[in-house]
Amino acid sequence: MRHPFMSRLITYFGRGVLAIVPLGLTIYIIYSVFIWVDGLVHIDIPGIGFLIVTLLILGSGLLISTVIPQSLGGLFEGSIRHLPLVSLIYFSVKDLISAFVGDKKKFNQPVLVTINRESGLCKVGFLTQTDLSHLDLVDSVMVYMPHSYAFSGELYVVPAANVKLLNIASADAMKLIVSGGVSGK
Repeated sequence: MRHPFMSRLITYFGRGVLAIVPLGLTIYIIYSVFIWVDGLVHIDIPGIGFLIVTLLILGSGLLISTVIPQSLGGLFEGSIRHLPLVSLIYFSVKDLISAFVGDKKKFNQPVLVTINRESGLCKVGFLTQTDLSHLDLVDSVMVYMPHSYAFSGELYVVPAANVKLLNIASADAMKLIVSGGVSGK
């Protein structure tokens, strides 16, 4: 049998871990990214590398949005489309990033997919494509279902009748899925 004092200490320790570890890990990750980006530019002024890289990215975004014509971007992408490994890496990374940011966000429609009607088994995911006529699939949609506690997921082609749009923000849906259902309202 535990002593009440030890039990209380263990409870306090657990609460401390819950308070400190997420905060510490968040600070560590942000600090590590900052140091890594700062190290890309070899100038001995702390933070200047981070500032230069941030300004380069911001400037590139400004140029691509206002000065450089879209046709030039299309020409560049068309030229690398025929390079097997380069094309695979470039377009995979571009599609992944554009799924979260930019004008063509893909994970913005959280849905509930009925997996088994008999048991009522459902999964939460994100509607990514509604027109699958190019695959000769009518009345079907594509749904991406992220895994909990991981940066991975699976893509399903499901009957459109099995998909119900959820009335929650996509960030809340992602938080709910990634946390295994423990985070959210």
